[in-house]
Amino acid sequence: MLVACEFSGVVRDAFTRAGHDATSCDFLETEISGKHVVGDVKHLLKKKWDLIIAHPPCTYLSNSGVMWLHRDKARWKKMIEGAYFFKMFLESNCKKICVENPIMHGYAKEIIGVNQTQVIQPWMFGHMEQKATCLWLKGLPQLVPTKDVKKKMMKLPDSQRQRLHYLPPGKDRQKERSRTFQGIANAMAEQWGINFPNSLQGY
Repeated sequence: MLVACEFSGVVRDAFTRAGHDATSCDFLETEISGKHVVGDVKHLLKKKWDLIIAHPPCTYLSNSGVMWLHRDKARWKKMIEGAYFFKMFLESNCKKICVENPIMHGYAKEIIGVNQTQVIQPWMFGHMEQKATCLWLKGLPQLVPTKDVKKKMMKLPDSQRQRLHYLPPGKDRQKERSRTFQGIANAMAEQWGINFPNSLQGY
């Protein structure tokens, strides 16, 4: 299986631990030793994969930044390119696909042509944080929450519940915000890997 646009290795390694042959790809080197390709993911999409999980950049697609489209006309071209890059994964020749992004604005959705299948939160998977994440699914069931800690999380101050939102500016801010929560990665591997052809389970 292919984990596209991932440098952290979190999702890749969750599937690897579950017995799957998982490869990640990004322009950045992997932070954790494992099967990883540095470079443009487009050439990898020409190969046959049983499962693709993609995390395309959200900089110009996220609803939280839509106001900047109206303040900087140069961003429109980048938004359109980003939306078609996102759409490329959905249209890949693979039966099982998940493409992940934050809440998306309408301009990008119009290009992509389909709404998200599911919206999940870290607190559904044991993390005391909130960060709405949308999943566009093809040939995969919706993720089932594994540990709902919302009641406990809501007692925390906003700065802790939305830790990623309050991260100070810096060169690593975008990297920190792009990491998949471990609980979500584990749920993907456990729930989507049950009947995965390359699994070592049952052999």
